[in-house]
Amino acid sequence: MERVVQFTGPRQVEVAPCERAGLPPGHLRVRTRYSGISAGTELTAYRGTNPYLTRTWDPASRLFQEGSPGIEYPVAGWGYSEVGEVLEVSPELAGTEGLPAVGDLVWGIWGHRSEGVVPAERMAGHTLPAQLEPLAGAFARVGAIAQNAVLAADLHVGEDVAVFGQGVIGLLATRLARLSGARVTAVDALDARLAKAVEYGAHHTLNARTDAVAETVRELTEGRGADVAIEISGAYPALHEALRSVAVAGRVVASGFYQGDGAGLRLGDEFHHNRAQLVCSQIGGVPPQLAGRWTVERLQRTFLRLVAEGEVDVASLVSHVVPVAEAADAYVLLDERPADALQIVLEF
Repeated sequence: MERVVQFTGPRQVEVAPCERAGLPPGHLRVRTRYSGISAGTELTAYRGTNPYLTRTWDPASRLFQEGSPGIEYPVAGWGYSEVGEVLEVSPELAGTEGLPAVGDLVWGIWGHRSEGVVPAERMAGHTLPAQLEPLAGAFARVGAIAQNAVLAADLHVGEDVAVFGQGVIGLLATRLARLSGARVTAVDALDARLAKAVEYGAHHTLNARTDAVAETVRELTEGRGADVAIEISGAYPALHEALRSVAVAGRVVASGFYQGDGAGLRLGDEFHHNRAQLVCSQIGGVPPQLAGRWTVERLQRTFLRLVAEGEVDVASLVSHVVPVAEAADAYVLLDERPADALQIVLEF
C-alpha cells in the first residue's frame, strides 16, 4: 500500500494509504526518497487561504471566476520538490535516449507521495548529476523560483538590490544576486535568517521589525535607493517597503504568493511618486524579454549545475529531515514556529 500526504481541511494533515497506480504508456514509475515542503505555496493550502479553494482559474480568459472552487479538500499530494529512484519504465520507452533508466536517481514534481507515475517527457534530462547528494535534487524547483526572480530583476554588475524575505527562496535569491555582481541588502524579521543571509553573500542586513528599512537603504546608496528590490516573502507590508526602498524608476520584483486583500500596500505613496516599476515573477514562465533563450526547464537545470559546481550551497538550508509519518508535525512547525525551521524535507 502506498502513502500520500493530504490536507483534509485547514490545518489538518494526514498521511493516507492509497492504491498503487498502474503504469500507462509513456510514463515512468519513481519511488520517492525525499520531498521538500514549500513554506509558501503549500502553506496557503494548509491554512486555507489559497485562491483555488474559493475560485476557479479559467486558463482561456486567464481570470479567476467566482462561484465554485478549483480545488477542494482533501487536497492530496501537494509538493513540487521531489527526488526518487526510477523503478519502472513503460516498455515502449526502454532505451530511449535522454530518458532516465531503471535505477537512476531523478528529480522532478510528483508530490508528497511514496511513488510517482510521471509522464516521460517531464523527466527527460532529470537524472541527478552524480556529484550531487540526493537531497540537493529537492531544490531544483525552489532554486528556479529564486533564479527567475533574479532574472526578472535585470541586475547589472555593481547595482544595489534589496531582497525582502530570507526564507529558503530568499536566501537563494540573495546568493544568486551576489553571483550576478550586485551588492545585496537582505531584509527579514528574523535575526537568525539575517545571519544566514550574510553567509549567502549579503553585504548588509536589516531587521524589518526594528530598522527603518527604506531610509537605511537610501543611506547605503548615497541617497538614491536600491536599483532593484526583490520581494519574496509574500507579505503586503514587505512589498510596500520594497516599493519605498527603490530609486526613482527603480524596479520591484514581486515574487511572493500574496494572499487576500492588499492590507498594508499603499500604491498612492512612493510607488506613484517615484514612478517605480512593479513586475511579477512567477514560475509558470520566464521574463518575457528572455523567453527566446530561457525556459523553466533551463532554470531548474542551471540551478542544479550551480549547486554541483559549488557556487550555491543548499545542504545548509535543510533544517529538518522528517519521516513522512510525521508530516503533520512538520507543517505545524512551519506554520507556528517559522524561526525554528528553514527547509523541511520529508523522507519516504
